[in-house]
Amino acid sequence: MSNEKKVLMKIEHLTKEFEIKSKKLGGKPQILHALNDVSVDIYEGETLGVIGESGCGKSTFGRTLIQLHKATAGSVTFDGKDLFSLKGAELKKAKKDVQMVFQDPYSSLDPRKTAGKLIEEPLIVHKLISDKNEREKRVLELMREVGLDIQHVHRFPHEFSGGQRQRINVARALAMNPKVIVCDEPVSALDVSIQAQVLNLFNRLQQQYNLTYIFISHDLGVIKHVSDRIAIMYLGRIVELCEADAIYENPLHPYTKALLSAIPPVSPFAKKERIVLKGDIPSPIGDQIGCPLAGRCPNCMDRCRKEIPKLKDAGDGHQVACFLYE
Repeated sequence: MSNEKKVLMKIEHLTKEFEIKSKKLGGKPQILHALNDVSVDIYEGETLGVIGESGCGKSTFGRTLIQLHKATAGSVTFDGKDLFSLKGAELKKAKKDVQMVFQDPYSSLDPRKTAGKLIEEPLIVHKLISDKNEREKRVLELMREVGLDIQHVHRFPHEFSGGQRQRINVARALAMNPKVIVCDEPVSALDVSIQAQVLNLFNRLQQQYNLTYIFISHDLGVIKHVSDRIAIMYLGRIVELCEADAIYENPLHPYTKALLSAIPPVSPFAKKERIVLKGDIPSPIGDQIGCPLAGRCPNCMDRCRKEIPKLKDAGDGHQVACFLYE
């Protein structure tokens, strides 16, 4: 990503820990490290894809950004202001600018409200349009914008398909005129044919409104389709970060190589070497010593078991957290 682009959101050393109680330890509280020292710049108008296996901390990352989870440490600077220090009206305005589209399109909608009322709700809460007739007009505009039939304005969530429900969620987010939308696996619960429609909708809206996306997914195909840059996460850390094409053409981190080797080849007759990481995934609970991949990595050195590698530039803005490139 060019340095000429404006940094809209600066995330520095973001850390989130959860305290859990284990029966095995007689109820003594333990620390679960969900996010570890994550630092990344988000540029205006780009899509940053965040990918990793289940439990790697990518959803926690998104939720901590919009303060659904309170960060344990670190800072998020948005448009020159520290989000975590804002209060009252300033915080409310910042939350309006940073919206989220959740993974499950049904559980994120109030089943007792119609589509029209659900889309209208943020306009009322944030006092964006005071006139009732103007609000209703805006709701119909938003429904058309996301490809919903305006005749369905009085339908309830259970009367829509999964793809249509997700369009309602997108319309709710758009109602706020946000600058950033955090998309937490927004198409993973949808059929493949519907996924393509919703992804095309996201692309069109981004160009139309100059939106910035943080797109969280476990699907390498989806991430490739939508992203400008990609961050690979493993056990609460970003282990590789670069332009989207570079991840697929020149993966550097051993975990990224293993992840990409799992993509089926285009031709069923093509031979592709599968990299299998043997061993157990280390626990995110308790003290974190050494590289999180050390126990499974084919290139593991003594140093890897004792020190945690930092995310560093390996050339051309391609960042990797691995001692092989030092």
